[in-house]
Amino acid sequence: MSLELILVFILGLVIGSFLNCVLYRSNQKESFLKGRSYCPNCQHTLEWYDLIPLLSFLFLGGRCRYCHKKISWQYPVVEAITGLVFVFIYNYFKINLLEQGFSYNFYQVIFYWLITLIFVLIFVYDLKYYLILDKFIIAGIVCVLVWQGLNYSLGLLSFKEWLTYFYSGLGAALFFFCFWFFSRGQAMGFGDVKLAFFLGLLLGFPNILLAIFIGSVLGAIIGLILVGTKKKKIKSAVPFGPFLVVGSFATIFYGSEIFNWYLSLSLIK
Repeated sequence: MSLELILVFILGLVIGSFLNCVLYRSNQKESFLKGRSYCPNCQHTLEWYDLIPLLSFLFLGGRCRYCHKKISWQYPVVEAITGLVFVFIYNYFKINLLEQGFSYNFYQVIFYWLITLIFVLIFVYDLKYYLILDKFIIAGIVCVLVWQGLNYSLGLLSFKEWLTYFYSGLGAALFFFCFWFFSRGQAMGFGDVKLAFFLGLLLGFPNILLAIFIGSVLGAIIGLILVGTKKKKIKSAVPFGPFLVVGSFATIFYGSEIFNWYLSLSLIK
């Protein structure tokens, strides 16, 4: 791994640590923009050497330095995944700042890094608390609109094409709204409806269909596994947001390959 990718990974670790702060304080209804970090168990203010991404967790043996309570595995996992995804996206667009400078590809990297942050927040928060916060959705929609506005100004996106993205968001939201409305909130929460609009606006048509399909298949498989291992019952609630996020991420970077693979299967038949 080159020095450049190592630096990107470290950046991802730091951002992942910040995301953990956002997740915890959002649930506690506290501001994540001010105040020192503290242990959730003993409330002791943490020093800088307690907050080094991944390393502090390893050196402390996964326990708080002050009260010795176990630290949730969420913290190192979120940090590591964010770091790895940052490297993946950076490498996917074949960025080399020393040679290319601030090219269009670099701005794509920044955009998808921001989308990654929002995806991580939605994934973890919905998985833990069965809730998708409006502020995460709004942040995602703002990022997408700014990015699409930039592409429009550069002549890379026409107004007609933008309408396709907008209608994709509305269509996906309406589809999920029907499930929510007719099941009286039993099949899914209203947060999934708002998430569908954001993802439709981000992915457009037909990519949003692929994302929903992948998310649904993953959700069904994981649900069956949980029921089979008796960790969940048939009627137990399972958050759908994390699966939609995974499906959307896969569609963004592998959508064309998946579509081509499916078409090749159809041709073989």
